[in-house]
Amino acid sequence: MPIGYSTLPDLLPVAGVRLASVAAGIRYQDRDDLVLMELAEGSRCAAVFTRNAFCAAPVIVARQHLAARQPRYLLINSGNANAGTGAAGLQDAQQTCALLAGKSGCAAEQVLPFSTGVIGERLPVGRVEAALDAGLAGLAADGWEAAAHAIMTTDTVAKGLSRTFTAGGRQFTLTGMVKGAGMIRPDMATMLAYIACDARVEAGALQQCLEQAVAQSFNRITVDGDTSTNDACVLVATGAQDKPVIQAGSEEYEALCEAVRAACVTLAQLIVRDAEGATKFVTVRVEQGRDAAECLQVAYTIAHSPLVKTALFASDPNWGRILAAVGRAGIEALDIDRIAIFLDDVCIVRDGGVAAEYREQDGQRVMSQDEIVIRVLLGRGDISEQIWTSDLSHDYVRINAEYRT
Repeated sequence: MPIGYSTLPDLLPVAGVRLASVAAGIRYQDRDDLVLMELAEGSRCAAVFTRNAFCAAPVIVARQHLAARQPRYLLINSGNANAGTGAAGLQDAQQTCALLAGKSGCAAEQVLPFSTGVIGERLPVGRVEAALDAGLAGLAADGWEAAAHAIMTTDTVAKGLSRTFTAGGRQFTLTGMVKGAGMIRPDMATMLAYIACDARVEAGALQQCLEQAVAQSFNRITVDGDTSTNDACVLVATGAQDKPVIQAGSEEYEALCEAVRAACVTLAQLIVRDAEGATKFVTVRVEQGRDAAECLQVAYTIAHSPLVKTALFASDPNWGRILAAVGRAGIEALDIDRIAIFLDDVCIVRDGGVAAEYREQDGQRVMSQDEIVIRVLLGRGDISEQIWTSDLSHDYVRINAEYRT
């Protein structure tokens, strides 16, 4: 069960978006594994994708199509990543777009494909084709909940949210869903995220809004340090309210961007809360750095340390592992006498060694919690950054050892 999250909340319809989920039998039996997401004419779409050099075929095709036309449909499958499949995989992704376009009456370039699942296996295009008619017939404004379940792989629960926000005296609806639990360190984890709102925004401004939000959310989480071949995050503005365009730089635009940022942070944190085998949700906050880069360098060194992560799983206040991670982070001219390290409110390191006031029982109290903050003060400047991560458990090893069996 995810840490601090139990069930999917009610997901509000977004005017201009309809979804359908169907069982195509791509990998899983007796469950939905194919999602169609229809966008109203005039919708604008922004997206960010994985930076993995071995990016999946649907990532390549989606980038190309988005550069050519604004989409009318998103086509999402789980169970098969269509990654590491070469030219044949590209052909499969393109064919699924053409098949949906032919049945819906749009151009193939107006379909964006997305896949998640096992790498290195051909996408069963025939099964996708056989499910498209049912998908088109089942499109509905209230299809978000079923879609959030259909895109899952090793997730234990469906993850999503809905918000209303006000901009320029007008109220808007924003709904989003995300999948991801392992192979998580987005670099734009295995993650797919889809967010829609009913505002009217030009594509360029929407892209800027999304990139700013992703930088502070999906690019601030890590479960295992592995960037997937298939990561994608999509933001849609349908303009269904038929109101004036929200202009970049305006107060309305800032309100929109804040709503998107907050939604992305929540969705990103849900991935970590549902991380494979996780028992801890951990915030690593690095303060008093010279710049953001060195703060993040220290934070990720801590978050990616197997010794730190296993100590977290054991609820063991083995503070020496955190100290060692800070010291090996590669920060130039690091003055260890100026560093302080905390577990929540408990100072564990100060003046180059264990804090004089530290007591083992205080560290144990914090490490026994489900949610923990590791806080590092570098004593070098006034910049702060934070990331979110999880522990490393027996179940993480089991889940990934058995993933293809």
